Amino acid sequence: MSKKGIILLSGGLDSATSAAIAVSRGYTLSAMTFLYDQRHKVEVSFAEKLALFFKVEQHVRIEIPGGIFRSALTPASGINVPKNRDVDADEIPETYVPARNILFLSYALAFAESIGAEGIFIGANAVDYSGYPDCRPEFFDAFKKMADAGTKAGVEGHGINIYTPLMTLKKHEIIKTGVSLGVDYSLTHSCYDPYEDGSSCGTCDSCILRKRGFSEAGVPDPTRYRLK
Repeated sequence: MSKKGIILLSGGLDSATSAAIAVSRGYTLSAMTFLYDQRHKVEVSFAEKLALFFKVEQHVRIEIPGGIFRSALTPASGINVPKNRDVDADEIPETYVPARNILFLSYALAFAESIGAEGIFIGANAVDYSGYPDCRPEFFDAFKKMADAGTKAGVEGHGINIYTPLMTLKKHEIIKTGVSLGVDYSLTHSCYDPYEDGSSCGTCDSCILRKRGFSEAGVPDPTRYRLK
């Protein structure tokens, strides 16, 4: 009998790869996608395509008021998305969305406990990432302790697991893993600042990491970039 899992499905290549890993481990998935007035809301349509691709049982869309966030990813903040940045620099960029993963995981935790899911999968990565504090192992360890203390499942001794299967992988390793599991990366979107036609800018942190990952993996990048 398959296990139930929740995948936080953004529409990006990391969440798509995490979903594929979950399926390969025998999980039947339900998905959660979040709308928070992000510049790259086109990612939601890609999440819907991925939900169909992975045959998820339920796809829940959660709307969070974008006005509560000060981030380059929310237009109301009036902050431009950084371009051509050194993505390997040790700093937290303006694209950081305050407490985003805390909110996302809290919703997923409620959903998981309600439907009897054993685990939550999230495509967080601490190697090739943009410096976000909520993408580190320390954060997920702390969230797991909180979840065990604050849920019925946790206090009864069968707490919900938080799985971060990409945590120690570089972007090219993530892509190679996804390819080996049959992920169709044309169904994914990564750009933080896409054009109205959906094409990717090619110069934001996420585009730079995506392009580098495909190049180092030796896999054709199916993305439509406006700038190479």
